[in-house]
Amino acid sequence: MGGGEGEGKVVCVTGGSGYIASWLIKFLLQREYTVKATVRDTKDPKKTEHLLALEGAKERLHLFQADLIEEGVFDSVVEGCEGVFHTASPINLSPTDPQVEVIDPAVKGTINLLKSCAKVPSVKRVVFTSSMAAVIYNGKPLAPGVVVDETWYADPTFCEASKLWYMLSKTLAEEAAWRFAKENGIDMVSLNPGFVIGPPLQPAINLTVEDFLKLINGAQTFSSNSYRYVDVRDVAFAHIQAFENPIASGRCCVVARVINCSEVLKILHELYPSLPLPAIHTDDKSCVPPYQVSKEKAKSWGIIFTPVEVTIRDTVESLKEKGFLNVKQASTSTSDENKGIHSIFW
Repeated sequence: MGGGEGEGKVVCVTGGSGYIASWLIKFLLQREYTVKATVRDTKDPKKTEHLLALEGAKERLHLFQADLIEEGVFDSVVEGCEGVFHTASPINLSPTDPQVEVIDPAVKGTINLLKSCAKVPSVKRVVFTSSMAAVIYNGKPLAPGVVVDETWYADPTFCEASKLWYMLSKTLAEEAAWRFAKENGIDMVSLNPGFVIGPPLQPAINLTVEDFLKLINGAQTFSSNSYRYVDVRDVAFAHIQAFENPIASGRCCVVARVINCSEVLKILHELYPSLPLPAIHTDDKSCVPPYQVSKEKAKSWGIIFTPVEVTIRDTVESLKEKGFLNVKQASTSTSDENKGIHSIFW
């Protein structure tokens, strides 16, 4: 994925130390973009060291400290940028005060950034990182045969009544972003990724990878019946396609495969027979057959999805390497079907 597509171009990435943003910055630097990235604390090595170690960072990565809800904080950062990638958003699934801890930072932070973009004539496109959380939580049944696509919108009333605060924050933030972009003539594209897994570049792991880790570290149950899995590297690449591809517009679901828990277990059992995994119960009623998420729009933008089996394996290998997983437990299967699985990439 190298090349000089971004040579001489300056872009901004908010939430730069995050899971998706770290891979996005890596790929932007590979494409020779100059990247201005915001982090909450430029003095915290856990937020910055992995970014500063990236190839090209010394020459073309500039870090800025920014608090999402501080008005005007993005003005100087987006100055001179052609593209702005807004990945920053608070993630707290059990907030004490949902409005203050999750909703306000997500919505106000988004508007703060877009206000700055509206002042800067150089900004050609804003790529907004939304979520499938802003797509599916509307009370509609998700069952076999149902295909979710970009025309689906989560319902804030449903989210609030169900106390789905993170889902509500993403829904309200995306709604506010579209409203502001249209009113102010900003060319914006929204990406709606599912459960993002894959090798983390940052030292800490995010919630979806943590959920995955609980299972392979010996947990006996999944936290949900099915997963909308997508590889973090595909999501990062999707951001670049959303910026570079002239046909990209509107919103786009980014999900490789909706997979039920028994299928995930089957893949893990085949790859890592020595892991303390729960047994596969194919008749378990909790493993309901999943719905589907349309990939048509994503593919039309040039987004190619890594097979889930590859993503699962690369995630486990990365967690082993970073010391999150007992290495002795996770010895891979050497069966022929698993050989060369790493060679499959975009």
